[in-house]
Amino acid sequence: MRCPYCFHDETSVIDSRDTDEMQITRRRRECLKCKKRFTTYERAEMVELFVIKKDGRREKFDRGKLKGGILKACEKRPIPLEKIEKLTDEIERTLLKREKTEVKSTFIGEIVSKKLYRLDPVAYVRFASVYRDFGDINQFKKEIQEMLKRRKK
Repeated sequence: MRCPYCFHDETSVIDSRDTDEMQITRRRRECLKCKKRFTTYERAEMVELFVIKKDGRREKFDRGKLKGGILKACEKRPIPLEKIEKLTDEIERTLLKREKTEVKSTFIGEIVSKKLYRLDPVAYVRFASVYRDFGDINQFKKEIQEMLKRRKK
């Protein structure tokens, strides 16, 4: 690793820690020439994942888009941001563990739905209304009735 101050090629690692986030290693380094310290972050390069949309288009997987959809569903609900981050991490890991580099958007939607159902019923219904494209109040009613039936079991 090259020193960002004097550009010397040799540095030593003083401290190394894994972060809670998606497999990132934080390293504290010291330049062997100028003795200045700096921090680097190391992340394994992941295989690119592509999402196949309902209309057949392919687009690169976007974690921010996934998290944004979950945040929108959880808006004004008593759900800590840490839980939303954890949920997003779990879903992303599930997708990356698959052997395929392409995943249908419907598959992602089903995973998000299941996880939101367990996390918060209101957030689940909000997400489902967009994901399943509810056209009228009867679809909301039907979904809520199905939820109530499942809860009784």
